[in-house]
Amino acid sequence: MEPLKVHEGKAATMNRVNVDTDQIIPKQFLKRVERTGFGQFLFFDWRFKADGSENEEFELNQPHAKGATILVAGHNFGCGSSREHAPWALHDYGFRVVIAPNFADIFYNNCLKNGMLPIRLDEKYVYQLLQKGENEELRLTVDLENQTIQSEDFETSFAIDPYWKEMLLNGWDEISLTLKYDGKIKEYEDKMTGQPV
Repeated sequence: MEPLKVHEGKAATMNRVNVDTDQIIPKQFLKRVERTGFGQFLFFDWRFKADGSENEEFELNQPHAKGATILVAGHNFGCGSSREHAPWALHDYGFRVVIAPNFADIFYNNCLKNGMLPIRLDEKYVYQLLQKGENEELRLTVDLENQTIQSEDFETSFAIDPYWKEMLLNGWDEISLTLKYDGKIKEYEDKMTGQPV
């Protein structure tokens, strides 16, 4: 995975609560086993009309939100089923950071395991960001190392578990973390079998 240290980007705002994983990536698109290829179907039922054309009313289709890499959303983002495809779709679409007052627990952990930073932020700050980005371009700098979020006229800090912070800063997943101990694992295996492995 790609390390995430300081991320600067355009933010898209989605002032909705209880956005569930079936809206993030509808079930009819869960036919792939790879983590890629889901971005085109992100928020499919909201992004597109029945005839396949873009729904110009949808938040991500607004000109000032095009190309966003940070998503700011309302309460309980990622609720519903535990499908890991939801963070896959967000990441494949281009999002690296998702900011909300709170997340469904499984979704939150799936984001972290897939190299995306979910930030739980006090509701008053989320509301400020939602207001700022509703009708105009909003650019944010998310500094994971110093745990801050900044824009021209906004700054706040956020909390993150030190374990996940280290994982994201280094671009590690749990397999990468295990492989850090490859030498010790081999040494143990050699000892247990009595011969080099």
